[in-house]
Parts: sequence; C-alpha cells; structure tokens
Amino acid sequence: MRIVSGSLRGRRIIAPKKLPVRPTTDMAKEGLFNILTHRIYFQDLEVIDLFAGIGSISFEFVSRGTQRITAVDTNYDCIKFLTKTSEELDLNLNIIKSDAFEFLEKTTLKADVIFADPPYDLPLEDFEAIEKTIRDRALLSEDGLLIIEHSKHSSLEHLDTFTEQRRYGNSVFSFFKLKS
Repeated sequence: MRIVSGSLRGRRIIAPKKLPVRPTTDMAKEGLFNILTHRIYFQDLEVIDLFAGIGSISFEFVSRGTQRITAVDTNYDCIKFLTKTSEELDLNLNIIKSDAFEFLEKTTLKADVIFADPPYDLPLEDFEAIEKTIRDRALLSEDGLLIIEHSKHSSLEHLDTFTEQRRYGNSVFSFFKLKS
C-alpha cells in the first residue's frame, strides 16, 4: 500500500500477507481523495474509519493533516499492525478493536466523515444497517458525510440519504448526506 498524497506521500506501508483485508486500491484512494479535497478542509475533521483493516484510509487522512481519526476493526492482527505502524510513523490514531456494528451502537463520537469499507460479501442488509444506524443515532455532524465502499455488484442508490457514487474498477464509493 502506498500513501498517495500529503505529508506522507509516496510512503509504502507493507502489511503482512496473512491479514484478512482487501485494501482500497491506490487508484480508488486517489480518486476518492481528489473528490474530498474539493469539499472538505482536512485539518478540522473528526473522522471515523470503520472496518479499518491496515489503515489505508486513516493514513491518507493523517497525511492530509487530519488530527482526530478513530480507526475501528475487529481483527486482532489488523489492530496490532495499525498500532505498530502508527507508532513507527509517530501518528496519533485512536485505534479501537471492536466489531463495527457494535461500535456504531455504543459510540458517543460524532464525526464529520465516516468511512466504511466492510467486506464486499456482506449481505446488502448489513450495508444498509451501517447507513441506518449512523442516521438514527445522529453520529454525523450537521454537514457530515458518510462514504461506504462496496462492490460494483451491489447498489445503495435506493437509500434516502444517498447523494452520489463513484466507481473505480471493481470498487464503488457511495456518498450519503444524513440530513437532520
């Protein structure tokens, strides 16, 4: 994995092969962050990265100056890798070992951006549950943005808060504005 922009641009992060992850491709990350660069000011954000895996998205936010990032993953080895890499890069990530769905039900954090990259093979109802829980629990700030990464073979356009999607190869980013 490579960090595509910001202060850590070009930095390669090598994760152990045994981790059960499907990192967001560099092309998809670059496309996503090009979109975000024109919409948000990274330094002032509170970000939650659900299903964080090896931290690809969290590290991109850090590289662009975001100070408050919570990375959530249920896998012990992913958490261990995230912690080790954060320490090596002297980053201040809030790393939480938790099932993402349980985290959403219990957290009191309110974020400006919530990024979720669940396994592509989850049932559609689970993707819908992410949006519903965040909406029902008001976990986004007033102008907050939810981004869910999913396979090109599934669609979330039917959800009321859906605003747009962008496709990069097999990956799709669906954007949601959770109106009050």
